[in-house]
Amino acid sequence: MGGLTRAAPAIFVILWSSAFVGARYGLPHADPLTFLATRFALVTAVLACCALAVRAPWPQSPAAWGHVALVGFLVQGVYLAGTFVAIDLGVPVGVVALILGLQPILTMVWTWGRGETDGRITGMQALGIVLGFAGLVLVLWDRLDPGEMQFLAVLPVIIGLLCISAGTLHQRRYCAGMNLLTGGAIQSATAMLAAGAAAWAFEDMRIDWNADFIGALAWMVIVVSLGAHSLFLFLLRRNQATRVTSLFYLTPPGAAVMAWAMFDETLTAIALAGMAVTVAGVALATRN
Repeated sequence: MGGLTRAAPAIFVILWSSAFVGARYGLPHADPLTFLATRFALVTAVLACCALAVRAPWPQSPAAWGHVALVGFLVQGVYLAGTFVAIDLGVPVGVVALILGLQPILTMVWTWGRGETDGRITGMQALGIVLGFAGLVLVLWDRLDPGEMQFLAVLPVIIGLLCISAGTLHQRRYCAGMNLLTGGAIQSATAMLAAGAAAWAFEDMRIDWNADFIGALAWMVIVVSLGAHSLFLFLLRRNQATRVTSLFYLTPPGAAVMAWAMFDETLTAIALAGMAVTVAGVALATRN
């Protein structure tokens, strides 16, 4: 378990960064909310079957069910819907990543002065969070091209940012003992219902069942939802919310490296310098 705990942050960053690759492959072939609803339905089925097979414990009270479902609605449903819809409306991925990069700062502000059960935010951790965001700006500097982008197109990702920040703190406070299988099934089912209702109301529910979409869907279900999200919950149990969310700074640089390797996108000297600054900032923010 000690080895997994030490390796979990790095594995989480790699898996979470790969979501950008999955979205790039899948979104051209499906409406965004329909894509998400389908993904959540498959994740729910897998987790529920695994939970039943191993007889994993379910929440013991209606209040516990409510807390778990609320986190699923905020962290999976609204956050991912806002991200996908904003990209589908034409917001550049760099702008989306930069807005979502505010999450560690927002989490730090919300917890500042209140502390957490395992310690308060130190000055060095705060400095690390600021450095991490500065590095993120450098990484995305040559990709920030808002153009004629309208505020209404950006609004969904702003709402998603607020929701994942609030959901992370709620998970940490009220769902720390949640079983990963049963809790994940409840959260995915909640997100599925929310995304499915929104897709039915606002989309044509289009899906082109070709090889690219099926591959992207499988990747998002197995690698991102089952792998990365489970690691996210695992890390929240063992660390401050501020330390865990600071890892999100590393996902845009990670995605940039994957795009360079898979799509031959350019990595500029400024971007490489930004990665170094971001890594240093996260190292400070996550230090004990």
